[in-house]
Amino acid sequence: MWEGAGRGEVPQGHAHAAPSPPRRRIGGTVSEFSRVRPDDAAPHVSPFHRAKGEPRFPGGPAPDPAGSHHERRIRSFQPRRSRVTTGQAEALERLWPKWGLDIDGRRVLDLDELFGGRGLPVVLEIGFGMGEATAQMAAEDPGTGILAVDVHTPGQGNLLGLAERAGLSNVRVANGDAIILLREMLPPASLAGLRVYFPDPWPKKRHHKRRLIQPEFLDLVAPRLVPGAIVHCATDWEPYAEQMLEVLTAHPDFENTVPDGGYAPRPAFRPLTRFEGQGLDKGHVVHDLLFRRR
Repeated sequence: MWEGAGRGEVPQGHAHAAPSPPRRRIGGTVSEFSRVRPDDAAPHVSPFHRAKGEPRFPGGPAPDPAGSHHERRIRSFQPRRSRVTTGQAEALERLWPKWGLDIDGRRVLDLDELFGGRGLPVVLEIGFGMGEATAQMAAEDPGTGILAVDVHTPGQGNLLGLAERAGLSNVRVANGDAIILLREMLPPASLAGLRVYFPDPWPKKRHHKRRLIQPEFLDLVAPRLVPGAIVHCATDWEPYAEQMLEVLTAHPDFENTVPDGGYAPRPAFRPLTRFEGQGLDKGHVVHDLLFRRR
């Protein structure tokens, strides 16, 4: 979903091949969540045979959850079509009613109820790719709920399957536009943090307006964050890192957690992804930015 939201709302975690980065999401972590499983070699499915006009996944993620009742605008994400494996399709059919939600813009979410009434602080992750990094972070921090947003159907199914196999109860998967989620469906001071890892950098100058991290986006995010909440961005695209740093530094609602300003070291809780590792091997520099809500 975030490549531009990443994710933002496009798949994330790309290791760029010069001169232009491939638009892909976080593609795997160096962890138990990146091990090859039998389903990885499973044949791709359509999925299942269905009549014309029938929903792709009955009871699963909607193809356009917000429909036409929201205004047209330039989006920061570019949905990409790819095939869904049998295991991913099965996870969507079975687990979506339990852990998934469509971003339809028609209701305000009760995040405590969404996460089972356990009083968990909730972090919003925009763009999660195939979900390996998200699953690892959820497993290592069970006391935090992760509301993971993307539009990439195979990744949605993969993350649901990972969560089930690892016994994770602190992950929820949202399908659709993160801007509509923030603007229409999240109440003020409801989020304990925001994560945007390896969003689409939209490298061409004429596409810079599509980048997610803009002043207007931060204006929307700030009221949804509790004081002290952390906005954590990461990118391996140097010009986008510079823009992120400039925009976040200039915004009155955020302050850099790095005392002298600039980029932060990669925190231990953000897994090193497979695509990130490939980029580092090629000499790419990954920049983390951690800013606190004033």
